[in-house]
Amino acid sequence: MAEDTRQRLIDGALEAIRRHGLAGTSARSIAAAAGVNQALVFYHFGSVHELLKVASLAATRARVDAFLDRLAAVTTLRELLAAGRELHAEERTLGNVAVLAQLLAGAQSDPHLADATRATLQLWITPIEQTLARLLAGSPLAELLDTAGLARAVSAAFIGLELFEGVDPDGAVAALEAVERITVLAEVVDDLGPVARRTLRAKLRRRDGARPP
Repeated sequence: MAEDTRQRLIDGALEAIRRHGLAGTSARSIAAAAGVNQALVFYHFGSVHELLKVASLAATRARVDAFLDRLAAVTTLRELLAAGRELHAEERTLGNVAVLAQLLAGAQSDPHLADATRATLQLWITPIEQTLARLLAGSPLAELLDTAGLARAVSAAFIGLELFEGVDPDGAVAALEAVERITVLAEVVDDLGPVARRTLRAKLRRRDGARPP
């Protein structure tokens, strides 16, 4: 019974953010969405802040877990981008993009919410980093790219596109198509013969070494 109530509160917190935005999310609005007494918010979680932290982590963990099999089946960067586009469409349909937008906005001025949002994003970044490391293994690009940094750049790009789409849908589509062209270039690099690959590696090392620290 207690676990059922906790889950209803978690679901209610997410629904309250979707309906009212973060500014309108309170113990009262969460309890109304969950169909329980608002005192139960404090009984189970201590504060609205803690409930929002638990809710964002729980919801994201469930989405990530459901996405892991798709990531495991990815064999190219282009397939990874396609999987990301599918996920983006699903997240928008479920209303999770709206929740993320509210959390990111609130995190700018709320350190506690920033910590929770950072932990939530990390749940996505870790499997993406692992997938990128697998896909780039043996590629000349692997010697130049920081996989951990690239995983964060990819995640940040998709978050930006998710928010951007609400303002300029055509622009978001164009941006995704531009990213897809970059994945094609990566495939071209991987298809180079051994001599060309060695030449490319040498040039990349020289250029990387010439960069200021």
